[in-house]
Amino acid sequence: MKIIHTSDWHIGKIVNGFSMLEDQRHALEQLIEILEEEKPHALVIAGDIYDRSIPPVEAVELLDWALNRILLDLEIPVLAIAGNHDSPERLSFGSRLLSDKGLHIAGILSAETKRVQLYDEFGSVDFYLIPYSDPREARHLLGDEKISTHDDMMRIIIERIEANAEGSARKVAVAHGYIAYSKKESNEESYETEEPQRCESERPLSVGGSEIVNAECFENFCYTALGHLHGPQRAGSEKTRYSGSLLKYSFSEAAHKKGVVVVEIGESGDVTTKHLSLAPVRDMRVIQGPLSELVSPNVYSGGDTADYIFARLTDEGELFDPITKLRAVYPNIMGLERMQSRESATGRTSAGAGHREKSKFELFEEFYEAICGKNMNDEENKIVKEAIESAQKGAD
Repeated sequence: MKIIHTSDWHIGKIVNGFSMLEDQRHALEQLIEILEEEKPHALVIAGDIYDRSIPPVEAVELLDWALNRILLDLEIPVLAIAGNHDSPERLSFGSRLLSDKGLHIAGILSAETKRVQLYDEFGSVDFYLIPYSDPREARHLLGDEKISTHDDMMRIIIERIEANAEGSARKVAVAHGYIAYSKKESNEESYETEEPQRCESERPLSVGGSEIVNAECFENFCYTALGHLHGPQRAGSEKTRYSGSLLKYSFSEAAHKKGVVVVEIGESGDVTTKHLSLAPVRDMRVIQGPLSELVSPNVYSGGDTADYIFARLTDEGELFDPITKLRAVYPNIMGLERMQSRESATGRTSAGAGHREKSKFELFEEFYEAICGKNMNDEENKIVKEAIESAQKGAD
């Protein structure tokens, strides 16, 4: 059986004031082309279909267009769960009626995990759709007061699935959360841990480590399709994977290769995977250097100036309206920052020891060195001394 695994579409997302709807439509068009070519048995969406619980009308229309193309035109079933950005109730609306059209949605966690059976030439594959839920809500929904963490919740869900799975070798889990592989070494107290890569655009699920789920929970599934982390990566093994987000949604993702995962499940439950890339209409890049170089034709002619840009300026001294100069070259610039030296990055802005005995000039010398990472030159010394003398005369 062949499936396409995707997640974290975040339809309707706005990044630094820029709507991503046009970019998302472009990516979804490519996904539909992949579906036409690969002809999978199903498309699996592992949560965060929308970017917020009440999506804008345009986001709903875009999802409606995509699902109509996939379900009605291509006749490919869609299996989807709610993520932490989605509204479980809104996503679940009409799910029973839509199942007849091949759209299987699990929005709200329930005591009995939603199971969808699909068939190939070797028989059935059971898909278990586990929507995101907060442990406090899960305690009530699952009727178990022992649940206090995401790991507690997931272990109870998996135990119930396996108790009713009837020994099926071909089981697929679809889940959304922070899954980290951690295995205890024999006769040792320590754990061998494989930490996944995280991004700035991922909303924290909880604090204090209670969001982490051990990937060992999913060992008895032939494949686990995960959502929430935006970087495509595995969680312990090739059969437990994050597909990554549809697009880059923060500059911490600038180096990511976005795409979808093609999963093939053999007769005995053996799995092979491959990653197919999606090409964005605009890339998201970080550029760095002096302002004069970044706006020079010799520099920007090698890249697409229509990309989403974050600029790191290495200039010293004052700059006049750098964002306007950059926007004249990069119309979709999203932000900029001034790079500081190592010394200034420490945030040492208070006066040093013995500051009460030091002159104003000596205090300013220390301040300048802390911020700029170097000493003032003779001309700057002269300007500062004159300014201090002028200020003192004014005060007198």
